[in-house]
Amino acid sequence: MTAVYRDALERVSAIRGVHGAMLVSTEDGLVVADSLMEGVDGRAVAALAASLVGRLRRTTESAGLRPPRLFHLRAEKGSILAVPAANDLLVVAVAQPDANLGLARLEMFAAAERIG
Repeated sequence: MTAVYRDALERVSAIRGVHGAMLVSTEDGLVVADSLMEGVDGRAVAALAASLVGRLRRTTESAGLRPPRLFHLRAEKGSILAVPAANDLLVVAVAQPDANLGLARLEMFAAAERIG
């Protein structure tokens, strides 16, 4: 993992309530780099995030809309956030329900810029 990737992911993971962050390939849903807490199944989250982002991109484009800059999947026990980055990568974060999602989003946008 490059220093740029590591720094970007660690900044997102350091936010209160965030269980970790990773870079995911949008093409195949594989984890490129991660900074996850123990117990988080990064491969499953990566596959889900890449699949949902791909489908939502196609749907918005077919509706004549621009692709979203942020994807937020909220569930009872937390959230998965995804922000597109350069080179067909996604910055993905796994968060608890009480996480500071506003700060997480800001750090994820900054991470996507640093990676690009």
